[in-house]
Formats: sequence, C-alpha cells, structure tokens
Amino acid sequence: MANLVIMPRQGQSVESCIITAWHKKVGDAVSEGEVLFSYETDKSAFDEKSLFTGTVLHLFAAEGDVVPCLDPVCIIGEAGEDIGAMLGAGAAEAPAEEKKEEVKAETKVEAVAVEVKAGERIKISPRAKNLALKTGVDMTEVTASGPHGRIIERDINAALDRGAVGTVAAVEDFLAGKVAAKAEEKAAETASAPTAAADNAAEYTEVPMSGVRKAIARNMHASLSEMAQLTLNTSFDATDVMAYRAKLKASGEALGLSKITLNDIVFYAVSRVLPKFPELNATLVDNTLRLYKHANIGLAVDTEKGLYVPTIFAAETMSLSELSAANKAAAAKAREGSLTPAEMSNGSFTVTNLGSMGIESFTPVINPPQVAILGVCAVTNRLKADGTVYPAMGLSLTFDHRAIDGSPAAKFLKELVSALENFSLLLAK
Repeated sequence: MANLVIMPRQGQSVESCIITAWHKKVGDAVSEGEVLFSYETDKSAFDEKSLFTGTVLHLFAAEGDVVPCLDPVCIIGEAGEDIGAMLGAGAAEAPAEEKKEEVKAETKVEAVAVEVKAGERIKISPRAKNLALKTGVDMTEVTASGPHGRIIERDINAALDRGAVGTVAAVEDFLAGKVAAKAEEKAAETASAPTAAADNAAEYTEVPMSGVRKAIARNMHASLSEMAQLTLNTSFDATDVMAYRAKLKASGEALGLSKITLNDIVFYAVSRVLPKFPELNATLVDNTLRLYKHANIGLAVDTEKGLYVPTIFAAETMSLSELSAANKAAAAKAREGSLTPAEMSNGSFTVTNLGSMGIESFTPVINPPQVAILGVCAVTNRLKADGTVYPAMGLSLTFDHRAIDGSPAAKFLKELVSALENFSLLLAK
C-alpha cells in the first residue's frame, strides 16, 4: 500500500520549508532510513530519511520549492500501484484546481513571461491571487509556470524572492486587466536596448540566493518594514574590563578561564542588567508584549551559510565561565549546521558583535519578534579632558519604538555602561 510523505514541522514557529535537494527521483527504489530529500528552514538545514521501503511514485514539489509544513512531499509505494486517490488526498488542503497544477512533478511546464492586454482575463490560481494581493508583488516581474500560462503560488513567491515588490493597487489593476504603465515602459526599454547588453553578461557571475539566505532576507525585510526601529549609540571606559581580560590570559589557563572573551564579558553584563528592564527583555506579537522571566539571550553567529542566532536560555543564572562555555558550544553547533529549531527559539534579546572587525558603530537589525538587539563594537583609544588615554568600547542598541520609548532604552544602556566600567564589582554580586 502506498504511503504519503509529508514535510516535517521543525518547531512550532516554522510554517514552511525549502526543498534544497532531492536524493531520489520518480521510479527510484528507496529503503527505510535512506535520505529522501534535504530541506531548510529559515534557521537550519536537515536531511529527511524515509520511513518506508518501496519505490518513489510521485513528487509533489521540486528543488527550490517552498512547501508548507505537513503538506505532502512525495508518495512511496509498489511500482505500478494506482495512486490516483492519494493525489486527490494530497490536494485536499488547497483548492483542487490549483493543487493539480502544482503537484505535476512528472509533467514539466515551461515558465513563460506574463503578458497582459487591456481587458484580458488573467490566468491565476486563487492562492496565487490572494498572495499577490497580500504582498503587493510586482506582477510585471512574475513568470507563470502553471499549465497554459497560469500563474500559481510559487510564481508569486519566486518573484518576491527576487525582490519584486510593488503596490497592492498595482496588483489590483493588473488583475483587472489594466496594463500597468510600468510594463509598457519596460517593453519600450527592451525594444530600444542596445545589443551590447548580452556582451556585458560575460562580465559578471550570477549566484542564486540559497534557501537560508532567502529566509534571512525575508526576516530582515519584515523586521525593518514592520517595526519602528531606532538605534542609540554610546561607549564605555573599558579599562576595568581589559585589565580583567589580561589577568585571564595571563593566569586563567590553570583555572580553565583563559578562553573567556570580551564578548563573553559583555554578554555576562547584559544578562545581569537585562532582567531589570523587562520591556526590553520581551517580544511583540499581534500588539501583545510578552515579558520574559529569564534572560534568554540570542547569540548572533556568522557562518558560511549566513547568520544564525542560537539562544542561551536563562543566561542570568550562569557564571561567567558557564556562559562562556555555552556561547562557544552554541557557536560551534551553528557553524556545523546542527542547531535544532528549539535551540533558536524563544529568545528575548540578542547580542551581536562586530568589534573584532574594527567596527566602531553600527545599526543592528532586530531579530523579530524581539524588541531589542545590542551591537558590540571595537575598542578604540580616546582622550579624556585631563589628557589621559583610555580604551573605549562602543555599544549600539536598536529597539522597537512601538514597544518601548527612548528613555527606558537609554537607561538600560546607562546601567549596562556602569556595570561594564565596574566589571570587577559586578562579578562580586
């Protein structure tokens, strides 16, 4: 009997996944435990192993497709088995007309540019139409891949991934059969374009965005477009911190403390100050502010695939050495690509560090649905009024002005500066 394989849900916050590679094709034999396909969420990458033994009879999605969690991905059964009923079942979660078009993996339809004449009916599926009206996609950039030139949902997603964003009003005009002026202008530009354009293509290389990169792009765009973000910049006298770090490097090896970094020290200070400012230790979803009891601090980690943010849970309960070890373990898992969704969820605040690259000030982008993020900057030498030179470290706090006002955000920075300038005393608490 044939079995339906569905897209797993990797965490409650994950709504869809991107298929990055199929390791089996229609007609291939597969054994239980063999890798069927690879996929990515916006946080991590996974290999999906088969739970069944048999033959791959049907693929519902192709590489690069975005598949909602729990939607069908493929069918495994006996060679020659009738799966017509299962194809119908696989289309139950969406309008049947569209699903029949989207799941025909064995019948490849050549993508064509959408051309519209005034008053002409647009061939578009209901789900694609709803998504277009919701996102305001630039319909002149949409390429139809459905049968008979029909626009389907993944065509809209593909255009959005390319950054083709317009206005809802323009979408409405397009769907009403009104040819947008932009489309006419493009046609005129294409007709008069010099033939040298093709020659210029040899002067660059096009690299498609990876699934993780697309997800990061969507999250960052949503963060900046949906929040009222404001950044406050300050610095602190790092004399005490630098002196403490020097002691660790000189004699901390015997105690197992030599690997504690400046970022660990700032992270520790944040974990002690943050609980005093619950409005910053929070997330904002649907006009509801969730104030966390613990400082669940996200650690921004740069990897080859992009930026990952594992969460250090209840950081305020850890010692400096415990926090340092937790940071290093989380960063290692991020770079290996082995973080689970649970390890990257429920963060209440994020710390990101560009100081090692010499950045003196920057504007970190909030990791939604959190309401604040702290950027840690480089140490620079500055001059006091009395002529004394001291090491100064910059701090950049971005916060969501919808959830918190400038004054409490500034007070948080002020107390954090005090804690870092008196770090030896902070350790004694």
